[in-house]
Amino acid sequence: MKKIISGKVREVYDLEDGRMVIVTTDRISAFDVILPTMITDKGKVLNALSNFWFELTKDITKNHMISSDLKDMPAEFQKPEYEGRTILVKKLKMIPYEVIVRGYMFGSMYEAYKKGEPFLGHSFTKKYEQAEKLDEPIVTPSTKAAEGHDINVTIDYMKEDLEKLYPGKNLGSKIEETALAIYKKCYEHAAKNGIIIADTKFEFGLDENGDLVLGDEVLTPDSSRFWNAAEYKVGTSPASYDKQFIRDWLKEHNLAGDPSIKEVPADVVAKTSELYHECVRKITGKDL
Repeated sequence: MKKIISGKVREVYDLEDGRMVIVTTDRISAFDVILPTMITDKGKVLNALSNFWFELTKDITKNHMISSDLKDMPAEFQKPEYEGRTILVKKLKMIPYEVIVRGYMFGSMYEAYKKGEPFLGHSFTKKYEQAEKLDEPIVTPSTKAAEGHDINVTIDYMKEDLEKLYPGKNLGSKIEETALAIYKKCYEHAAKNGIIIADTKFEFGLDENGDLVLGDEVLTPDSSRFWNAAEYKVGTSPASYDKQFIRDWLKEHNLAGDPSIKEVPADVVAKTSELYHECVRKITGKDL
């Protein structure tokens, strides 16, 4: 087996037969630094959530999942440390864009809106407050940079670029429609269970038949902005079910972006882990 990616959180192995194994670790990164302390069960939570959403949305689009059962994996992965954090997937030809769906007036979009500027081709005539729900969610893609930060682009830019890469497939419009359909279905499920999905990012690829397939991770706290519906209030900056707690601790101790950090205290690790657990409990109806 060949390890082809060792990312901030995931290890990806190529089985060189059209399949890959993805292992989601307990690593956590903040301010572009991978922290030295693992967050207990974080990888298992991310894996459980992605698997749940893949199952929920398979009527909308195909996804890359083959199996989450270790018995279906090569022998090297049939060990306790891989249980609950490892999946076998189909290898795809990935689309070179992250597809961001935004359902709320927040973040960089709100900053542009306050200045009266359009945001990546979207203009808003309605008056919005911070964190207010949009009339309709929008798609704002970004290019996937090999190095440095991704670059936000308009949906029209992505559509035109993909038309050049894949003439006649209308791929950009299919991706936009699919991303919005996934977001809306998952948003409704999460909302019924006390979580607001403010925004998220998807990644898509093409399979051997040229069909659009959902890949990577889906609607996890690492790839999305989840808010607690019970605490949500328009006009505020709602607390997130993600690594915001640990980010706040780093800022408070002047450690944001500091690669020399030696350790994260046990109480901060425990609180962060509990936030991840609460998220998976609310969305899936069960803990790990």
